Amino acid sequence: MLLSLRSKITVALAFALGCGGLLHLVNANATSIAVPAPLTALPPQPNGVPYPTKSWQRQALPSDTSAKLNPIIDKAFNGQIPEIGETRALLIVKGGKIIVERYGVGFDAESKLLSWSMAKSITSAVFGAMLGDGKVTYETPIADPHWRETDDRYKITYGQALRMTDGLNWRESDYSQPTTNDAAIMLFGDGREDIVKYVTTRPKKYKAGEVWNYSSGTTNLIAAGLSRKMGPRTIEDPTGKERFREYLFDRIFLPIGMNNTAAEFDASGNFYGSSLVYASAQDFARFGLLFLRGGVWDGKAILPRSFVDYVRTPTLAKGATEYGAHWWLSTENHRGFLKNGPYDSFEARGHEGQVILVIPSKDMVVVRLGLMDHEQSWDKLGEYLSQVIAAIP
Repeated sequence: MLLSLRSKITVALAFALGCGGLLHLVNANATSIAVPAPLTALPPQPNGVPYPTKSWQRQALPSDTSAKLNPIIDKAFNGQIPEIGETRALLIVKGGKIIVERYGVGFDAESKLLSWSMAKSITSAVFGAMLGDGKVTYETPIADPHWRETDDRYKITYGQALRMTDGLNWRESDYSQPTTNDAAIMLFGDGREDIVKYVTTRPKKYKAGEVWNYSSGTTNLIAAGLSRKMGPRTIEDPTGKERFREYLFDRIFLPIGMNNTAAEFDASGNFYGSSLVYASAQDFARFGLLFLRGGVWDGKAILPRSFVDYVRTPTLAKGATEYGAHWWLSTENHRGFLKNGPYDSFEARGHEGQVILVIPSKDMVVVRLGLMDHEQSWDKLGEYLSQVIAAIP
């Protein structure tokens, strides 16, 4: 059914502004149309607070806040919430300063911890940087050379892939079944020597852009496409691995002070963009702060601000579950990670309970790293972190 001109304008305007939730308009024919609600503004770095390129400033909490907050934090480290497993690091930044930093036994500020799928949000940042450099657009086809140009899969765009609407037949819902889970096969099974080649064996299931389906393979397809956009292969770097690593570090990590970070590549030189980045809790917090500040770091645009708004805009495809563009979202319909709020949070999330929360309304970044045994425990972890956040004025 065609939308009225007024409805079309409203939808276009809402997308241009970005969104933090969904509004439902009804057109003249009583058809409900989901459109984005305005995004919460991204706060600037407070005056007089330096960016933590070299080191973080710290801010002690008021005594009454600490008295309320510390017992809540203790629960994560002394086993009082068994569902969320072992918490290895909890770090909270507010107003650009660290206000909470605690580590489990055997871990400290120098410990590099595994991102798992938080790496997907890092891969999105590589796209954002290349978008800003004019090397790629949302409409650019990934054009993987494993596929022929006449293959519909060859035409999958970066925008479709960032929103997990590439249409590939990919199975990643049950991590307890590694023999049928495509992510497990790609990372640890037959696909491990060339993760991108494995992804390209997956057939088309849906028309690209229409159906949302979470896929680690899609992220690795993006990373491989971006690697090709960085320039031709050379004798010294036949797989493009070193050029990709150099871009990742020189363009994103090092300018924001992520000096305690490592990125992993497979035997064929493909970046494990879906899953394997190691970093300290402080470095993961720097990455979150970059997005909280709209892609700007100490006056320099690392990422386009419009791209940061893009990643926190909900995907409206069939089956989409509170997902932006390689970032998860918490929204007022209580279906996101933080069901008890704040509802403007956008999140990098990884297997076993890794999470970076970026919360514009609180000018806050929260990093939790650990070992959560069951995927079903995400709701419990979200409930716990909402309690932590609510205890901080």
